[in-house]
Amino acid sequence: MYNGSLELPILDQSPRVCGVKAPAPSLLAYLLADQQQLTAVEQFAIEHVRTATPVQARYYESLLPATPPGPGQQYAFEVDLDRCSGCKACVTACHTLNGLDDHETWRDVGLLVGGTAANPLMQHVTTACHHCLEPACMEGCPVDAYVKDPVTGIVKHLDDQCIGCQYCTLACPYEVPKYHAGKGIVRKCDMCSNRLAVGEAPACVQACPHQAIAIRIVDIAQVIEDCEVGQFLPAAPDPHLTHPTTHYKSSSAFPRNTLPADYHQTAPQHPHWPLILMLVLTQLSVGAFTAGQVASQYLEAEQLASLLPTHAGIALAMGLLALAASTFHLGRPQYAFRAVIGLRHSWLSREIVAFGIFAKTAMLYAGMVMFRDSLPVWLIALTSSVGWAVVVSGLFGVFCSVMIYAATRREFWRFDRTLRKFGLTSILLGTATFWMAVAWSESSLPLSIVLAQIVAGVALFKLLSEAVLYRALLSPHVTTLGRSARLHVGPLARVALGRNLFGIVGGVVLPWLAWSQGGTSSPLLVTTSLTLLLIGELLERYLYFAAVASPRMPGAVRS
Repeated sequence: MYNGSLELPILDQSPRVCGVKAPAPSLLAYLLADQQQLTAVEQFAIEHVRTATPVQARYYESLLPATPPGPGQQYAFEVDLDRCSGCKACVTACHTLNGLDDHETWRDVGLLVGGTAANPLMQHVTTACHHCLEPACMEGCPVDAYVKDPVTGIVKHLDDQCIGCQYCTLACPYEVPKYHAGKGIVRKCDMCSNRLAVGEAPACVQACPHQAIAIRIVDIAQVIEDCEVGQFLPAAPDPHLTHPTTHYKSSSAFPRNTLPADYHQTAPQHPHWPLILMLVLTQLSVGAFTAGQVASQYLEAEQLASLLPTHAGIALAMGLLALAASTFHLGRPQYAFRAVIGLRHSWLSREIVAFGIFAKTAMLYAGMVMFRDSLPVWLIALTSSVGWAVVVSGLFGVFCSVMIYAATRREFWRFDRTLRKFGLTSILLGTATFWMAVAWSESSLPLSIVLAQIVAGVALFKLLSEAVLYRALLSPHVTTLGRSARLHVGPLARVALGRNLFGIVGGVVLPWLAWSQGGTSSPLLVTTSLTLLLIGELLERYLYFAAVASPRMPGAVRS
């Protein structure tokens, strides 16, 4: 056992006084002396402070601009494709420096292939945020969680401001913003702006062993001019949509048949179930209120008194359920109140405001028709005006829903196609809901016959309009609509079959039976028809999200 006087072998170089060895230091003295020795990290930190410029600066000085951007200029990535080997050192450096979680990347490496058997091409391409001149992510964000630096042009994401609505992941044609489910927010590349501010290169620039990535200053006018003539990458999204600033250069021209390695691969996209429920149920609710308001112009007071309370209650319940479902799509629903911030430029903000007004006026209208007998005469006279306010705000909300997806400029979500889908869903489910209320209230048979005819006609027309998509399968070229059609007959074939079966039985067969019986259909038959129609529309909206396809940046072949 150590008694305090044991000498340490490594400290046996004790000084001697008059030929006599001095006493050896104690263990405490040894530990105190050892504590004065700097660790490798501490020595590096001191050296870093003493050095005026980063130690590795001599290797990447030529990859950074000598001066900050001037008026009409901004920073941009420049990628030398002749130097990119696809080693993914840039991906690893970006992942490590930014502390990203597993399977989370802000920079990716894809592959372009083409050429002939005698002269094949295989070109690796590193991609990240393009810090566009007109960022779609910033334009669509309902909470202004994106800002474009007025000096550097870097598009930054404000994590604290984000509510996790994920609309930017749909709006960006390059699929740059990445949703982090654990944090409930979106994150993206900011060109390591904190490093650039002190003259140090971004992680990807420093890590590339071939100096394939650089930071340059670009003229905004030149970027716009280049984007208008489509100078970017083969099969990539059209650059004039957002004006990306990344410049890809190569000493050789791409063969005409150059395409991304994953160009012919298709896979279902994330379906966004909360959005599916929200869209279908809001359109049902708006359509139901509209059908009831139109029918009220032709029905007698006694019929309205027995019909409208039940009908308004059902329509209101579906609308409120839809708005509740939408909150499950937010990563941070506690900050949903911020969604009105982007009202000036975001269709999502406008949709939220429109449906907020719709919900309030719908509750007021439902209360007025349910408690009509206890209301003063002057308030009863306003019932019709409040009902039309519900219709107008609801229809505007549906229009905003159309624009949210049309603004992404994806072919499958094109304005006319989306307007037809959403509009016909509103008419179909709204009429079917009103038809059910009529059946349960035992109202006039002629009205029930007319409603059955409308449901059958709209359902058949909607199914036929959706079937037009399959014409894209006949094209010899692989188009974005062709990819969507291939998903309908491939991985999503069962969903597509179920959608058509529920739509035909609920929207055509059962209404025809009710029609053929002279309108004497039972309330159970009408309720079954509405239920099947609702399931069919939910499946149709699932396909709307899962089967969407669009041009994208080069990717790797997926097994």
